[in-house]
Amino acid sequence: MPKMKSHSGLKKRLKRTGSGKLKRSHAYVSHLSHNKTHKQKKHLAKATLVSASDYKRIKSRLAK
Repeated sequence: MPKMKSHSGLKKRLKRTGSGKLKRSHAYVSHLSHNKTHKQKKHLAKATLVSASDYKRIKSRLAK
């Protein structure tokens, strides 16, 4: 059976932290920003970690 390929789009969206966790950016940032409050845009700009439930699903798509 051939090897699993890494998901190319996912590789571009995630970064590994020093401890090996996955860092991601928030959704709802790219457009329609005039409808959002300053506080909402400020919080969306910060990166966050992938949740534990999603991590199990994503790990298989990042096979190296």
